Amino acid sequence: MTKTAARPLDLKNGRVDMSHGAGGRAMAQLISDMFVNNFSNDVLNREHDAAMVELPPGRVVMSTDSFVISPLFFPGGNIGSLAVHGTVNDVSMAGAKPYYLTAGFIIEEGFPLADLAEIVKSMADAAKEAGVAIVTGDTKVVERGKGDGIFINTAGVGVVADGIDVCGDQAKPGDKILVNGTLGDHGVAVMSKRENLNFSTEILSDSQSLCDLVQEMMTAVPQISVLRDPTRGGLAATLNEIAQQSGVGIELDEKDMPIRPEVKSACELLGLDPLYVANEGKLIAICPADKADELLATMKAHPKGKDAVIVGEVLEDRRCFVRMKTGLGGTRMVDWLAGEQLPRIC
Repeated sequence: MTKTAARPLDLKNGRVDMSHGAGGRAMAQLISDMFVNNFSNDVLNREHDAAMVELPPGRVVMSTDSFVISPLFFPGGNIGSLAVHGTVNDVSMAGAKPYYLTAGFIIEEGFPLADLAEIVKSMADAAKEAGVAIVTGDTKVVERGKGDGIFINTAGVGVVADGIDVCGDQAKPGDKILVNGTLGDHGVAVMSKRENLNFSTEILSDSQSLCDLVQEMMTAVPQISVLRDPTRGGLAATLNEIAQQSGVGIELDEKDMPIRPEVKSACELLGLDPLYVANEGKLIAICPADKADELLATMKAHPKGKDAVIVGEVLEDRRCFVRMKTGLGGTRMVDWLAGEQLPRIC
């Protein structure tokens, strides 16, 4: 009996339907033409349900994250590139070098194949730029109205070298706090697209992988004690978490906060505090004071850290307060975020 060849995917006008998740020929074609072709590598191409990989010596670091951002496309990226950057960065924040990713897709019936193709290509490009391979994954299709377009889960695996101990409970009084660039770009870019806001200068998401920057930082200053990416809740929430974990206080200086004028203006218009707005391509680094200038110079020499600054220091404070010296000479609390300032930003 002659097999009937599956129709080619109509990437211009086609849409995902329930057959693409039913386990038959249509699903196999979607996986092959859409995912395997874009993510192609020796491990993935073996098409096992589980990937068999090799890792260099060191401690294994793993992380997983799910991405449900709305809108799916925003100035400077989309849910696909974000799904790679977010998990690669989480692995990197342990001081590790990421090597492999998994990718799970939950796609709503009726989702345009053209949009899916763009998202998948952006994931492939982001993975290539970060030097990681997407080695296994999963695809599910849910009924129309039950998936909000597409959700993506990624898991990452990396290796941290022996002798490196980077964790949120390692900050010590006297340490300096650095960030690699401007704050709030991602959250404001997403909100501007969601609310159809137009600004005189376009605000782009900062979504990017930080693994190459982190490796140079760790090589130059292995004494770095804390690395974190200030995503949901922004700089403020992340520093409060670190203060609680380490049992210390933190003091920031308002004049040192790297915030673009257009982001500051947009936040004023929207009633937001940029310190609480999400970032997807920024990191916080904490290191001993006598290593801060060396670390700052290393960061500034890298394209992803050219706007790096020292924003504050760690203090002895059993109350674990995060405070900021204001431009008027006073001090204000930078407390935990109350409620949800920006929903669905990652």
